[in-house]
Amino acid sequence: MTTAKDIMHSGARWIPAHETLDRAAQLMREHNVGALPVSANGESDRMVGIITDRDIVVGCVAKGHDPSKVTAGDLAQGTPRWIEADADVNAVLEEMQNHRIRRLPVVENKKLVGMISEADLAQHLTEEQIAAWAEKVYSRS
Repeated sequence: MTTAKDIMHSGARWIPAHETLDRAAQLMREHNVGALPVSANGESDRMVGIITDRDIVVGCVAKGHDPSKVTAGDLAQGTPRWIEADADVNAVLEEMQNHRIRRLPVVENKKLVGMISEADLAQHLTEEQIAAWAEKVYSRS
């Protein structure tokens, strides 16, 4: 059985909710990632959301806001989604499809251990699985 831990990329980083979006962008650049889970108070705290590079551009910069003054917590909205590391890959796909998300944090013993992105899916799944996932995540309905 292929699990979330098998297909994730490890080394995912948190950003505390009080950190500014310019710091989030710097962390994304340093770690070559496009999303960061947002924690209430740092690494060992609960997840309150996830922010992406697109969120920073569309939700802050394009609205004329200063990314050095807007925090990750200001931008993180909705109910955060994640998956347990030992979850089957079908559960991963279902979670991403049902919530139409492109990145999914992976947790083990309540700690962030990795992230699953579209690139991870492309590397580890069959063409049929990827096509079905993309149709559900990107469809207009």
